[in-house]
Amino acid sequence: MEQKINCAEACVNGCVLGDKCPNLEFKEATSQFIEDTSLDKMLEIAEAARLKKMTEPPKWILPEDI
Repeated sequence: MEQKINCAEACVNGCVLGDKCPNLEFKEATSQFIEDTSLDKMLEIAEAARLKKMTEPPKWILPEDI
């Protein structure tokens, strides 16, 4: 039986499911990215994403859409 959890909230200090994690397929790609990418490049990527988000028009969320 596969457990459904919100990894963004439950696993902030590390994976709580261990080998039963449904996202293990991303672990190798993430480790490889961290290994191959310099901190300066990661900061550059984050800054580009921040600037993109700041230049987007506001998104309205209406109560009937929730």
